[in-house]
Amino acid sequence: MKREEILRLFAGNIRKILELSGLDFEKMQEIRLRVDQPLILIYEGKEVFLDPRGRRLNESSRAVIVHQEDLKETLEYISDYSIYAYEDELKQGFVTVQGGHRVGVAGKTLTDGEHIRGMKYISCLNVRISHQIKGCADEVLPYLFGKEGICHTLIISAPRCGKTTILRDLVRQLSNGVQGHPGYTVGVVDERSEIGGCYMGIPQNDIGMRTDLLDCCPKAEGMMMLIRSMAPGIVAVDELGSYSDIHAIESVIHCGCKLLATVHGTSVEDIQRKPLFQKLIQDHVFERYIVLHSREQIGKVKAVFDARGTCIMGVETSFR
Repeated sequence: MKREEILRLFAGNIRKILELSGLDFEKMQEIRLRVDQPLILIYEGKEVFLDPRGRRLNESSRAVIVHQEDLKETLEYISDYSIYAYEDELKQGFVTVQGGHRVGVAGKTLTDGEHIRGMKYISCLNVRISHQIKGCADEVLPYLFGKEGICHTLIISAPRCGKTTILRDLVRQLSNGVQGHPGYTVGVVDERSEIGGCYMGIPQNDIGMRTDLLDCCPKAEGMMMLIRSMAPGIVAVDELGSYSDIHAIESVIHCGCKLLATVHGTSVEDIQRKPLFQKLIQDHVFERYIVLHSREQIGKVKAVFDARGTCIMGVETSFR
């Protein structure tokens, strides 16, 4: 099913080459089209080129070149021939398609003062393949439970190393109920449509029976909306990164909700060096830190720490 979902997005020329390649789309992470540049795939974590017969290449000299018409035709398929219907999503630089796959878009932006109001002359499309791996959070799930239930948890990972995939599975399992624990009402703020992978407002990924999701919503505003309207027991957000996010976190915690969040980084020490997170770590706001391995071991847990920096899983030294 995933193969057909992806292939139908592309222009005929590109689709034929991808079909000839015989590649397993379960192992595909990205398919990137740039005008007058080689077609580039990220497959099993590595960059791959294809020749006109779909044969894999390790270098670009004989690779298929993407032309303007290929990009235009692909964009028509992605938008169901109505790019104007996706104007709001394009302001954020991406479109989410059926199956929860996200298409990043780059080109000339149209601005209104400091705000982006649209995009034209699109020159690059990056199709990021959605992969839901049920059970990938099994290893760390037991460590999220403390004496008073779920712990405030921060997942730390470099880009494309599985933090969103693990967050999604934690949301699903905690929502449905696990290990003798009843299910929680979970509120998800999915600013980039990566957790639920919503298409026309409906999550394409399984995020659990007790999960309420705000799609394409700024994190800080979304967290407050969920608290006011949906009474969640857990609030989950992806990629913290602004001071408004941090202020919203304080509101979530003071309202008695538990927080699941992710952030870009390679270690807790890396996060400690960011002014945005220094006070949160010093005040022991997060009760669990889950650190993932680098790209060589995507989605693998390197260590779990408690609020005071003691390593409770893995062989890492504690942090202070």
